[in-house]
Amino acid sequence: MSISVKLEVFEGPLDLLLHLIDKNKVNIYDIPIVLITDQYLEYVNAMDKQDLNVVSEFLLMAATLIDIKCRMLLPKQIDEETGEEEDPRQELVERLLEYKKYKLIAEELKFMSTDAEKSLYKLPTVPEEVAKYEPPVDLNELLSEVTMQRLNAVFQQVIKKQVDKIDPIRSKFGKIEKEEVKLEDKVAQLLEYAGRCKRFNFRELLESQTSKMQVVVTFLAVLEMIKIGKVKVEQNEIFDEIIIYSEII
Repeated sequence: MSISVKLEVFEGPLDLLLHLIDKNKVNIYDIPIVLITDQYLEYVNAMDKQDLNVVSEFLLMAATLIDIKCRMLLPKQIDEETGEEEDPRQELVERLLEYKKYKLIAEELKFMSTDAEKSLYKLPTVPEEVAKYEPPVDLNELLSEVTMQRLNAVFQQVIKKQVDKIDPIRSKFGKIEKEEVKLEDKVAQLLEYAGRCKRFNFRELLESQTSKMQVVVTFLAVLEMIKIGKVKVEQNEIFDEIIIYSEII
């Protein structure tokens, strides 16, 4: 059986082999090596011999096919490691499968490139005031199942602990100076902390403060961060700890 492929142009010997396999509708895992070799040699004999670099690649594959054809006529060889019969076509099949995979990928990329040429893109012309617009923060979404009453309850508990820490005798000794804590500074500090920790316990945050004033300002800073949408809070169960977390920092 012969096949007319003389007018076809192939990128290489593997491309020609895939063409012959498709034309003959044979299984790539069970290549009829005699048939494919004869048709391959027919094409090679009809090739233009001017480009020796190209011809040499096809001749090398022709020699490989002839070698496989000869080995197929010999008694089967047994692989000592697996105990199974060796198939002389196995290496060629693996090369064909790998080539076919990359060929399909190349065709897909070419199709995507051609399709992309039909698309036109326009630079954004959104007015600056519109581009800078930020939608209002939905406090209900931020707070989820946590209520302001629950936040305040934790705050009051921590404040009570701060009061209990004060020694009624020693607190009257010496000069008591007013501790100045700015809300903006505390917000900036907590934003930096939230950026590093991502998730932290609300109660532990308040309890880590060194004074009653620090607790109050920290509590207000958390409320401010919730208001401007920098953090969210969650509570899985009604008596669970309140967790503050950041998704945008």
